[in-house]
Amino acid sequence: MNSITQTTFRWTEFYMKFADSLAAYRDRREELLLLLEDAHKQIGLRYPFMDKDQPLSDICPFTVFGTFNKGTTNENRITLMKAIGDRIGVHVIVPAEFDGIPVLNSMKAWFFGNKDDRHPKDIDNLWNVFDAAINFADYPGENSRKVFASMYNTVINQKHIKWNMTMGLYWIRPYHYLNLDAKNRQFLLNNDDARLIGVKGISDLKQLPDAESYLKLVELCIKSFAEEAAPFRSFPALSQAAWLATRQDKEGANGRETNEKHYWIYAPGKGAEKWEEYYAQGIMGIGWDHLGNLASYSNREEIRAKMQEISGETKSYMNDSLALWQFFHDIREGDIIFVKKGTREIIGRGIVESDYMFMPEREKHKHIRKVNWTHRVNCEQPGKAVTKTLTDITNYTDYVQKLELLIAGDDIEDSEPPVYEFYSDDHFLNEVYIDQEHYIILVNLLKTKNNLILQGAPGVGKTFIAKRLAYSMIGEKDTSRVTMVQFHQSYSYEDFIMGYRPTKEGFELVEGPFYNFCKKAQDDFERDYFFIIDEINRGNLSKIFGELLMLIENDKRGEKLRLLYANELFSVPKNVYIIGLMNTADRSLAFIDYALRRRFSFFELSPAFASTGFVKKQKNYANKIFDILLQLVMELNHEIVNDPSLGRGFCIGHSYFCLDDEAMCEMKRTIPLNIEEKNSFDHEKIEARLRTVVEYEILPLLEEYWFDTPEKAKNWGERLRQVFRG
Repeated sequence: MNSITQTTFRWTEFYMKFADSLAAYRDRREELLLLLEDAHKQIGLRYPFMDKDQPLSDICPFTVFGTFNKGTTNENRITLMKAIGDRIGVHVIVPAEFDGIPVLNSMKAWFFGNKDDRHPKDIDNLWNVFDAAINFADYPGENSRKVFASMYNTVINQKHIKWNMTMGLYWIRPYHYLNLDAKNRQFLLNNDDARLIGVKGISDLKQLPDAESYLKLVELCIKSFAEEAAPFRSFPALSQAAWLATRQDKEGANGRETNEKHYWIYAPGKGAEKWEEYYAQGIMGIGWDHLGNLASYSNREEIRAKMQEISGETKSYMNDSLALWQFFHDIREGDIIFVKKGTREIIGRGIVESDYMFMPEREKHKHIRKVNWTHRVNCEQPGKAVTKTLTDITNYTDYVQKLELLIAGDDIEDSEPPVYEFYSDDHFLNEVYIDQEHYIILVNLLKTKNNLILQGAPGVGKTFIAKRLAYSMIGEKDTSRVTMVQFHQSYSYEDFIMGYRPTKEGFELVEGPFYNFCKKAQDDFERDYFFIIDEINRGNLSKIFGELLMLIENDKRGEKLRLLYANELFSVPKNVYIIGLMNTADRSLAFIDYALRRRFSFFELSPAFASTGFVKKQKNYANKIFDILLQLVMELNHEIVNDPSLGRGFCIGHSYFCLDDEAMCEMKRTIPLNIEEKNSFDHEKIEARLRTVVEYEILPLLEEYWFDTPEKAKNWGERLRQVFRG
């Protein structure tokens, strides 16, 4: 392994020296923990190594590395690395750039469990593999290889390890070990340059390889690095390329969550007349050729206007313009296409393999995408399809599942897990107007009780906060582990858990969203899942949860009860967290079921006009109307709080004034990197949006609040409108 070409990656020297210095603390772990605590105290960061409110009594070397290799700002990383490095004797310059270095989920940054969840030898084993890995990298040979393999195979069978083991090995000797985090795995299997290495001949990377397979992968990569035409010369170069590829994917996400697969139902011409041609050529197409290249249009409205101009008709063209815009702008590689004929028949399934192409040489249907048609069928579809040419059916999860089972059954290969956008507690604090202290309280409430209610006035951002809280605890924007439903007065057990639904033949038992979500989480018990319920107090909880109301309690998780409609024992897994959202300004729901109160922790959200983040946003706009209006709204909130018939639960929230910054920029400029730069916003757009918010969102709310004193609502309406008159 000494022949590896070491290209210039400045961070690698610090990481290797840090590992060398850390090795000296194998038998001085109590001292090491004291040094870590002192380092955090000195720089003012919360000490993370607590086990049930008590400091850890032991720690492994990879978890020490994880202290500065998890979701945090670069400033905090650098400060931590220097503070800890100084204490353990690392005498090299701390790096300032970290592009391509894999990081841990902030909520799972330990390589071992808490005291009640680990074997007595787990931490010792981690020190053993740490020492063996350094020794094998520095002194390669048959004996050191054998020792490393033995230690590696022991550790990967421990809880809380999985792919993180390869990440840890890469940190301590980045030129000798292959990191197999999700980004690298996807890159090695899908990138044209990386596929030439040939790792799929050894492993499909769907499960963590054992020592022999892992070392073969390492050796295969090293061999490829030495080739003259090799696109990568080292493991850091490979890892950085994977990171850059993932970042580029995010930048082209067009508003969709990173690598979120979408499902579409599509008609290949009238009566599926183009299906045979498209199937043979491996493409899909759409009409309206005379529009020319769709890339020349900046939005759907421009397409619609051009359609009206060409046709000379005043019809809306809403469906046609949407289909064309989605075909060009929204569909992405990896999306699934279901092909329909009429409204009753499904005739194919495929996977999108290209971006949009305009092919003027074609006689008809010049708007094209390449598709790998995986199935050609002729079957009656489950239900009646929509009549539009192209429809995104991603959110109709039951329908999608039925289509997949109908067409392919178990023959559909599992694809590589998507790489989601990284999301940490720092991202949460930057996006949500909540300070760190209250964020920690939120996380602890949810982890302690498993069930949390976010309650507050209209516009305090309950939905936004709930999703970001889930992402921050997961460590990435993994939309597959976060789902949301909305309760209402008619919502029932049959809607939520399972119940019978009418079909053409009679009735069938249909599983509801909570049942399916719990089953999914149960099969993935080592990762957290978040079920968000909007308007939770609008539903009858006892009616909706039925016999499962007991099972959502924290101390009843994992216990089983027989379901009402199925001869099945069912449990709510411990890794399912429930977040309920409740609007405190809803007059019709003043009474809250005791069952709800007993099973949930409650956290009240208030308007955050005075928060650091919102004040910064206000200063960035540098808009006089914005400033005057906010001051007036805060006066309005003061009156609402002191009104005996209302109170703080009826205040106007800050999210009414969280404008879309990019949309507010002058001449569609992107927001400047230096957000302090003034005059980058279009003030006419800001004021027009504020006027709309006041007229059509806030004033109707005030009329509802003061329906019995309309003079007060009218007075406040005049005061708010006056802001825009100057």
